[in-house]
Amino acid sequence: MKRNLFRKTRIATSMSLLLGATMHSAIAQEATADADDNMVEVIEVSGIRGSVIRSMDIKRSSQGIVDAISAEEMGKFPDTNLAESLQRITGVSIDRQNGEGSKVTVRGFGPDYNLVLLNGRHMPASSLEATSASTSRSFDFANIASEGIAGVELYKTGKAHVPTGGMGATINILTTKPLNSPGLKATFGVKGVIDESSDKGDSITPELSALYSNTFADDTFGVAISGSYQKRDSGYAQANTGGWRTYPGTVNGFDWAGGNADWGGLIPDGDAATAYQNYPDPSDIYSVPQSVGYNFHEIERVRTNGQLTLQYRPVDGLTATLDYTYAKNDVDDRYNDVSAWYNFGPSRAEFTDGPVVAPIVYTEAFGEPGDLAMGAGQFSTVNENKSLGLNIEWEVNDNLELVFDIHDSSADSLPNSPYGSNNVIGTATWVRSVTTTNFSGDFPVLDITYPTGQDSIRARDVRVTGSSFRNSQMRSDIQQAQLSGSYTFDRGVIESVDFGVSSSEMKNRSAFSNVQQDNWGGIGEAGDIDPSAFTRETIGDKFDAGASGDPALQHEFFTWDFNTIRAIADQTYGGLGSVGDCGTSFCASSDMTTDRRTKEEINAAYVQMNLSGDLGEMPYRLSVGARYEETDVTSRALVPTYSNIAWAGDNEFTLIGTGTQEFTELTGSYDNFLPAIDFNLDLTDDLMLRASWGKTMARPGYGDIQGGQTLNPLVRINGGSGARGNPGLEPFESTNFDLALEWYYGEGSYASVGYFKKEGVNFVNTGIVQEQTFGLPHPAQGARYDEAVATLGSGATTGEIRQYIIDNYPDTVDANGFILGVPGEDNVATFDISIPVNQDEASTDGWELAVQHLFGESGFGIIANATIVDSDLEYDVTQLEGQGGLLGVSDSANLIGFYDKDGIQMRIAYNWRDKFLASTVNGLGLLNPVFVEEYGQWDINASYDFNKNLTFFVEALNITDEAVRAHERSELQLVSYTETGPRYNIGARYTF
Repeated sequence: MKRNLFRKTRIATSMSLLLGATMHSAIAQEATADADDNMVEVIEVSGIRGSVIRSMDIKRSSQGIVDAISAEEMGKFPDTNLAESLQRITGVSIDRQNGEGSKVTVRGFGPDYNLVLLNGRHMPASSLEATSASTSRSFDFANIASEGIAGVELYKTGKAHVPTGGMGATINILTTKPLNSPGLKATFGVKGVIDESSDKGDSITPELSALYSNTFADDTFGVAISGSYQKRDSGYAQANTGGWRTYPGTVNGFDWAGGNADWGGLIPDGDAATAYQNYPDPSDIYSVPQSVGYNFHEIERVRTNGQLTLQYRPVDGLTATLDYTYAKNDVDDRYNDVSAWYNFGPSRAEFTDGPVVAPIVYTEAFGEPGDLAMGAGQFSTVNENKSLGLNIEWEVNDNLELVFDIHDSSADSLPNSPYGSNNVIGTATWVRSVTTTNFSGDFPVLDITYPTGQDSIRARDVRVTGSSFRNSQMRSDIQQAQLSGSYTFDRGVIESVDFGVSSSEMKNRSAFSNVQQDNWGGIGEAGDIDPSAFTRETIGDKFDAGASGDPALQHEFFTWDFNTIRAIADQTYGGLGSVGDCGTSFCASSDMTTDRRTKEEINAAYVQMNLSGDLGEMPYRLSVGARYEETDVTSRALVPTYSNIAWAGDNEFTLIGTGTQEFTELTGSYDNFLPAIDFNLDLTDDLMLRASWGKTMARPGYGDIQGGQTLNPLVRINGGSGARGNPGLEPFESTNFDLALEWYYGEGSYASVGYFKKEGVNFVNTGIVQEQTFGLPHPAQGARYDEAVATLGSGATTGEIRQYIIDNYPDTVDANGFILGVPGEDNVATFDISIPVNQDEASTDGWELAVQHLFGESGFGIIANATIVDSDLEYDVTQLEGQGGLLGVSDSANLIGFYDKDGIQMRIAYNWRDKFLASTVNGLGLLNPVFVEEYGQWDINASYDFNKNLTFFVEALNITDEAVRAHERSELQLVSYTETGPRYNIGARYTF
């Protein structure tokens, strides 16, 4: 029988040695198929050329659609950040935080739909939200340094042996294994980071990394240890709006009855016909901005990573691996801002044409001067990831291999300040007589007219306003045990059968509290704060001159030190109301008001059969498998408790709280059967056809499955309303089809075209169920109420009925004059409870095109790829009602040129991502979409091998200083315009 072989390069045979063990033997078999049939001398090719050849060979030898990235050399990954390397893969796009790669979207499925593994193990993830408890399952690649990573594999199609959670893709991060590359190997790197975005940080910050790997006792025992320390001082300047309020168009010009008298509706400054140019038509929808401002951040990030791997192979065929990974990411963010809040009084505006109408210029005048707000914030957080695992591989005999793997991993996100995780204090001076914003360009121009007789702001007039001290926490723990195996047959069409079972317990806690003072109109008196605490600065010089060069731009504002003003406010206004742990209103509280705790117990089993043979003269490989999982969910949440319902006014019913909170628990379960079929056909020695079909899944967000039930404190005469999570939600599930044609026409060179389609179901929407929560008696649903109606007649008002009960049943009235429900006599109130439900479906399909070409032995090479993706779950900006939308769907492309020869390496890379939907809720919490506009970035790096041990290098990221812009329904409805600036690295690496 003709075996399914591909032409071996000198890299292909040693591929598994260089990348190390992956998930388990089944994956390793894919990467090393037929290596025993073509034994060749292993010659390691390093650098960019070696990396792209290894990545191509992994792609070629794999079943299904798999892409990979491998280290160019030990301790040197293609990019300084894992997410930034992943974005070079077709179908992968990234989100950036502070100019650095953070989370990944694959084929239109956002970070929560993708699973990240570390050496084949489910990696826990945690994150923090600024103003709420986090609900996300997504992994932040900014926590992991790239220096200790040997490779990354990205599985775009489902695999029976791959843990579930990656509806979009599964990303497996690989670390160094000493026995896979015997002998002494060590490298040490030092780097200086020059970040032009920081005005106050160090001009150059250090990054240190080291990796040591060695084997002993005739290569039966191995140790690998790596560590890195990275400090980065950076910043960004941002123009933003606080969100937009959207309304339907008017009838016959300005129309009070049409709803535009609502707060945020248009009120003309004078006659509507002259106040508004191009006034919205009745069929239009229009938006007005809530606020316009500018904020300036200074960030210090310290990332510390370490990995230790111990391996022992006492006899051939038995290998034990113990590994520990630690990652810590400290982020301190200090910012100052200036903003103007629109109060929606008399206004003037120039509007665009419909149907989505936005102001080109918007102006409000004030009878009395309005406030110019100048705030400051302190965001201090720390993320920690820990993973301890034991893996034992046992080749029982020539046919059977077993792998046992167990690990215990955790992820923590916590405040890193005594005041909380996200803290803001506001100050203001009242100087806005007229406020105008011009939205016609990419950058919004805020123009403020001072009161008559005043030509500048004055520090003596500044007063403290509102404040918020937030405590956000999240922790995830995963304990997992896996037993897998592979049985290889000596002959026949069936080459091998892979099988395995696993048991996992995943725990998550997400909590939040907030000590907030809403004194935004100001507290105290002007002059309470020494004017020397404020520094006068200008806005325009903090942005690129091309963006902020308009002479109408507000030219001045005050900055101040957060800790200084906090201390003054703490002494002067500390006893305002709600207090935190410090006893005043100016620190966070550990008394959590939101506290969600979820436990998911997952038992799984899989089997996969691997076949090979020939269709005529064309070798094929076929894998047919299925994974079955059972998941039990226990979800608890802290919620307020209630004891009764009070009839407080004629039509006013309110809940009476117990003054305490308690955990309520809900449970759910589901099971999934996930088949997977991968077919590879060698049309010729160089041309391969792939086809895959299967199902993948991702679990709902923690907020959707929370166990708590909250009730709205106001109740109607016929019942109330509330909301809770739904642990019984089915997971998101996708049926996937892939078809790809790949041409491997030379060493390290290939071209491919692929089509994919994903049919997603069980996307979450909101439904209503009726429940009698807490068994609360309703005072207007019982015998006394019926008696009053019978006595007074059907025409009696609720006020008359209420007074009848007060007069005749005084024992049901409390000291406040409120009628209380009587347990056992009044009917229990029914509440309409909003819960997450599985409703929406979405189909996503697209094309992936890729070319990689090495120009012979010239040293030059090029990589180009593009992804075209489309989803039928698109957001219609012309509709006002709330909508779903698949977040992150966008086209993307990469172009990379490189040179690698004679010790000189150079690479220039361009990455582009088209506009995508980032959220269906804006910053005000309103149902308006937020789109991130198309973005492209150029990066360059170069290195020179001074000798065989010492290498010098330089790196430059975002060299053209691109800005990121986001908008709502119209491009004129700016959400944010953010400049992060370029950054440069210079350093050296010594390899032993």
